[in-house]
Amino acid sequence: MLVTASILNRLVEISQNLCQPKMSALNVRRWLKTSLVVVGSLALGSALTGCRHQAIANARHVVIEQSWELAPGDSIEGFAIAAGLGDISIHMRGQSVHAPFQGDVELAASGEQCIFFSSPEVPAYLFRYCGLKRPQLGSIRAGQSMGNANFLHFATLRRQPEGTWVIVEPSTNVLERSLERY
Repeated sequence: MLVTASILNRLVEISQNLCQPKMSALNVRRWLKTSLVVVGSLALGSALTGCRHQAIANARHVVIEQSWELAPGDSIEGFAIAAGLGDISIHMRGQSVHAPFQGDVELAASGEQCIFFSSPEVPAYLFRYCGLKRPQLGSIRAGQSMGNANFLHFATLRRQPEGTWVIVEPSTNVLERSLERY
């Protein structure tokens, strides 16, 4: 931004010299060169602003009542744990994973390729999807793609009365809806 401002200031200075009766060819060339740099800079700047990704929301941290030594998001010898006890792993071959209901997608604090899906249609449940590439975050419609995966790791969590979560048997219905091809 500072560079653009200094270029604009220089452009104004040179353009003021254009109004002088004895404008040299050198000054005209400088003005044209500076003008092209400014226009190019502004065009490039506006093009690059279209490359911005959606602002990343805070990751959702869910306390699970059960604890195991290894869980998704942990690593051993530099290798990330992608699934654990209670997860179903599905070889997706790059296919899309869809929202089973209208709801919200949030990043999971346990790993950047894990999301939590929640819906008012099933308020006592959270669904964890790991292995998604470039997940779609925020509000989402039923059937809308949440991302693609080579391997999907899916878990169902149920809220307990005291507010903690436990992993329960995965829901076949929710999985079918998530894998359905729209």
